[in-house]
Amino acid sequence: MNQIKSYRDLFVWQKSIELVTQIYIITQVLPVEEKFSLANQIKRAAISVPSNIAEGYSRTSSIDYKRYLSIALGSVYEVQTQLIICRNLGFISDKSKYDLIWSISEEIIRMLSSLRTKLSLK
Repeated sequence: MNQIKSYRDLFVWQKSIELVTQIYIITQVLPVEEKFSLANQIKRAAISVPSNIAEGYSRTSSIDYKRYLSIALGSVYEVQTQLIICRNLGFISDKSKYDLIWSISEEIIRMLSSLRTKLSLK
């Protein structure tokens, strides 16, 4: 088992960085009129996930850490909601890319929920 020495060692943080990358790729195909609204909003929500995981990791209490993980979890749900909106409006036609991002987000939700539960047991 690898020892966690940094937030960068957390698999959930690494997956969150992958989510951000995929969101940036998929938002490149959004219509120009959405570049400063929906595209900007989904990118900010995606960036919030690994950012809050990292910030929470730096906190000295598990209560604070859990609070930041909860914020990260909320941001993942926000990304999912905006992803659905993009799909429903026909902005994302590549089903495999949509499914990949959805799968990554679901994995992050499971990992964040598990980490929050483990912190509650301490």
